[in-house]
Amino acid sequence: MNGENTDWGKSVSGVLIKDGKVLLARHTYGAGKGKLIIPGGYIDIGESPEQAVVREFMEETGVQISPERIIGIRFNVHDWYVCFEVSYIGGVPHPDNDENSEVIWVDIAEALEREDVPGLSKSLIRAAVDGGSGLSQTEYISREKDMPYSLFTAL
Repeated sequence: MNGENTDWGKSVSGVLIKDGKVLLARHTYGAGKGKLIIPGGYIDIGESPEQAVVREFMEETGVQISPERIIGIRFNVHDWYVCFEVSYIGGVPHPDNDENSEVIWVDIAEALEREDVPGLSKSLIRAAVDGGSGLSQTEYISREKDMPYSLFTAL
């Protein structure tokens, strides 16, 4: 996390559920220090949110994922944060020993009750479990040829 190429106003996360468990990482710094949170982080300049969540999962957990749908968006006057429901492709979870000290699978019901899982992570886990329509990527042809665009809509 050197920040040289980081867009500090844009961040992503993902909820990965597999076999009734959610993947959580114990944060090592800032307001989330010591808490078990869903993996994620800031977007690099020139990177899409989808690319960022894939990169962040690999860097922080060693797990390869695919973003499936947007289950939450948080905005404020300073920044935005997008959360994807993601699917497991492969890899064995392990900590990066920089931004997190452990990466563990936790039973969903337990994660929603634990005091060391913050409210934002719990809300996003619930959104993934509740299985609402969420926002899914929709293909369209943009008139802008010089930059990629992503459109997510409720289906």
